[in-house]
Parts: sequence; C-alpha cells; structure tokens
Amino acid sequence: MSIRERLSGNEAAATAMKQINPDVVAAFPITPSTEIPQYFSTFVDNGLVDTEFVAVESEHSAMSACIGAEAAGARAMTATSANGLSLMWEMIYIASSLRLPIVLSLVNRAVSGPLNIHNDHSDAMGVRDAGWIMLFSENNQEAYDNTLMAHRIAENENVLLPIMICQDGFITSHSIENIELEEDEKVKEFVGTYKPEHYLLNDKEPIAVGPLDVQSYLFEHKAGQAEAMKAAKDVILQVSKDFEAWTGRHYGLFEEYKLEDAEIAIVCMNSTAGTTKAVIDDLREKGVKAGLLKVRVFRPFPGDEIAEALGHLKAVAVLDKADSLNAIGGALFEDITSCMYVAGKNVPMVNYVYGIGGRDTTSKEIESVYTDLQEIVKNGKVENPYRYLGLRREEK
Repeated sequence: MSIRERLSGNEAAATAMKQINPDVVAAFPITPSTEIPQYFSTFVDNGLVDTEFVAVESEHSAMSACIGAEAAGARAMTATSANGLSLMWEMIYIASSLRLPIVLSLVNRAVSGPLNIHNDHSDAMGVRDAGWIMLFSENNQEAYDNTLMAHRIAENENVLLPIMICQDGFITSHSIENIELEEDEKVKEFVGTYKPEHYLLNDKEPIAVGPLDVQSYLFEHKAGQAEAMKAAKDVILQVSKDFEAWTGRHYGLFEEYKLEDAEIAIVCMNSTAGTTKAVIDDLREKGVKAGLLKVRVFRPFPGDEIAEALGHLKAVAVLDKADSLNAIGGALFEDITSCMYVAGKNVPMVNYVYGIGGRDTTSKEIESVYTDLQEIVKNGKVENPYRYLGLRREEK
C-alpha cells in the first residue's frame, strides 16, 4: 500500500536509493544535487542501509569508484549536476562502453561558464551521445518512480547500459510536493537482486575489464552498444508495465496530454510540462485545440513513436532548455525534426530555446508559443524556425 509523504525532489531520489539499498554509493557534492548524497549519508550513518558510502575528492573519482564497483559485481549509484558531470566526462564514456548498469541521479543545472548554479539542460545535453539511457522527470513523484525502475531497466541482460534519472535543479529538486512512496519490502521485491553474469570477483571466470580495443574490435563493440540502446526501448516499456501493475502509476516512452484531437502542440521535457498542461487547460476553455507531448525517455530516442503521435498536427513547437550553439536549433528539436522527416511527416515546426540559467518561464510565455503556432497555421509557413523564449533584448 502506498504511503503519502511530502518530499523534495532530492529527498525523493535519496529515499528511492535507500529503499534500493545499493552495494556502493560514491559521490561528491555539487549544487543542486548535494542533498542526495547528503541525505543518503545519514541513512548510512543511522544503519538504515548496508551500502558502502565512498566519499571521494571529485566527481571524476565518484564515477571511477562506481565503475570499479560495478565491474567487481556490485550495484552502484551516484548523483551529480552540471560541472560535476563535466568532470566525469571521461569516465561517463568508459562506464557505457564497459556495459556497466550504473544509476546516476542527474539534477539538471547550467554548465559553466559563465558560472551559474540554476536550472537548464546543458549538462544532460552534453552527454546525450555517451551511450547512457536518459529518463526525464516532470515532478518529484516521477523522479522517485524513475529511480525505482532504473535498475530493472539498466541491468536487463539485453541492455546492460548505465542510466541517468534527470530532474530540474531547484524547480523540482528543492521544491516539496505530495508524493506516494512504496513500502520498503515491496521496492526490494520489484528491484530484485543484481546478478551479473561476468564480474571481476568471480574467481571461476578470470576476466580483464577495460583493455586496449584496437581497430579489429572497437567498431563491433560500439555497434553492440547501439543495439543494446535499441533493445532498451522495449525493456523500458515492459518495466513500466510491471511498475503500473504494482503501483497503478502509468509511464510510457512519452506522455500525450490532450494531443489526440489537438491541432497545435508543444514538445518539451521535465518540469515545463506541468506549466504547459495548465496553459492547455485554459486554452481549451477558449476553444483552442492545443496539446502537449512530454518526452520522458530521451535516450533511447523513441523517434518512430513520436513521429506517429505528432503526424496529424498542423504545427508543432519544440522547447529546448539548452542551446546547442549550432545556429540550427536545440538537441531535442534536431531529434524531433529528424524523426519526422524520416517518417515522411510534413508538419511545420519551430524551435524555442528557453529557461537558460534558470530564467523563469511563465504561463504567459507558454501561451505566446501557442499563439505563434496559430499564426503559422494561418499563414501556412514558418518565418523563423529558431527562436528564443523569454530572452531580454535591448530596445532600439
């Protein structure tokens, strides 16, 4: 039976970690994810978990310790944000290439510089091609639920890839919401025991981890990672189905909100979806057929399914909380337009980069995006596909 509680996003993530009771947690503090290892360290100190907590001197070492633990056959978790993830960069690629199902709680924050500790998605977008599964969380409940599902997904024998659970820094990480927690024993039953097939401490099967991979082998190993990422899509859906049967809470690859009969829609990730839903409700009362597609699973990217869901629309706006600085749009926009083109869906699309460095995005600004989409439908063309939302400009 679910337990009603009031927790911040960081508390929710740490509570999920406590219930999972991993073998090893290695972490280094960085705002706004610091509270996750801080809360977890109290669980260790109070004897509520059996975890070996490794207090390291840097994020590079945190990921290195997780890699060593997983390679040895242990279940490992960590947490970080922004520049901490950047310092992990080398080891992030090594973790995925070694097919180690590490779970990382990523509290999204702007990557320096200039120095900024507030929310955007530049940290996650910087590692989007590093071979990690990436789940995004609209609210504290979803951050908790995604963490509970993470090991079941990553440790599947057809996947064996590390996974990031993303939530918006401060907006959800430090905001307290009512959420439903599951009972400790039920969580342990759902998550299960980690039983790796190959690991360093198995004296019956001596192996080498991380040897030099020359021209004759590297290509095939990278292709294996790609195939595992493809396989992860079905595994995510199955784990989500099992999770719903247990808790009653439904998750898919993405969420459609009043999209079926919509004429115009926004695509976004994380907490912005909540604001967008409220705007849609207001617009619907005014007769505007507005909808939302909230991307939950960013890697593997569900391109075919998204193209099918958006194909009937008259215009679509994709909101990116990180600027790729490539003069053609943000990362989510690129993925959406690519999958639409491949699927032969000719829907006018426009990109908005927004919320950089924690800039507030108001319901009025979200409504202005829908107004722009109405103009695109009316005029039959997109004048400028690459735009900013909420950018302060000098008056001339």
